[in-house]
Amino acid sequence: MKMKKIVVCGGGGFIGGHLIADLARRGHGNLRAVDVKPFDQWYQCFAEVENLELDLQDKAACEKALEGAETVYNLAADMGGMGFIENNRALCMLSVLINTHLLMAARKFGVQRFFYASSACVYAADKQVSEDVIPLKESDAYPAMPEDGYGWEKLFSERMCRHFREDFGVATRVARYHNVYGPHGTYDGGREKAPAAICRKVIQAKVSGKHDIEIWGDGHQTRSFMYIDDCLKGTQAILNSDILEPINLGSSEVVTINGLVDLVEAIAGIKLKRSYNLKAPKGVNGRNSDNTLIKRYLDWEPNTRLRDGMEKTYAWIYDQMVSPKSNSGTRAALAAV
Repeated sequence: MKMKKIVVCGGGGFIGGHLIADLARRGHGNLRAVDVKPFDQWYQCFAEVENLELDLQDKAACEKALEGAETVYNLAADMGGMGFIENNRALCMLSVLINTHLLMAARKFGVQRFFYASSACVYAADKQVSEDVIPLKESDAYPAMPEDGYGWEKLFSERMCRHFREDFGVATRVARYHNVYGPHGTYDGGREKAPAAICRKVIQAKVSGKHDIEIWGDGHQTRSFMYIDDCLKGTQAILNSDILEPINLGSSEVVTINGLVDLVEAIAGIKLKRSYNLKAPKGVNGRNSDNTLIKRYLDWEPNTRLRDGMEKTYAWIYDQMVSPKSNSGTRAALAAV
């Protein structure tokens, strides 16, 4: 089984690069990584892997990517943090072409398992209006009122996976990711998410001696953040499971954005003066993952403590910012995604 071809679409991205590395560590030797970015902009790139630069919005590119594949992980999407999502709704919606054409190719080539990375952005906005968040159950995606643009694309693509399974027999599995973070990710340039952005800002303040930080929103908004190692374990477990419906994959450890800043300040050994940009994109007021189903199905849930994951993430970003020339094997911070 380990020699059958596994394709990671979005393999040049943050999660995709980590997934390729983990699959290789587990002994999978027949790996193909596909991404639209030039190879020098991949987050991680491995010489022993078949690496393809393809635009997966194109149908022919998807067929080239999936020919000979037994297993497909679709992590490919045009996305970023809230600043990118709120200002690029059309670009986010165009990712529907990626999943549509990949599913068509999966059907054509008889792919055995097809994993789709959805998002907590599919959840209805009226379930996320309070900072005193009630964890989101999978059923809370309907009646539909997802994040405009990105969330609608993800919700539609979930349904596409369902109907390709029901109508054409493509064995699809869907996980709703909740804010994945960790080393080897974007921390600058406009697409970064809150954990990496806050690490960058704290490091900049520490190195420059200007001990202040700007926070988007009022800092009271609540979130949960899943460390990359938990994401990899859950992704592969869901792909290999009999779980047919979309399922949450996220930490249930909730934190305010102010609390996240507190944590990074403690890691850095510094206290900063805070200012709040109330006009900046801040997303919903509260979001957290209800892990009842994943615990029931897999007897497991993401469980890396936020403090532990953020220490590793902070250390990696610090190294990139302070000694970038010593990290030539990683992507440049400002490279286009």
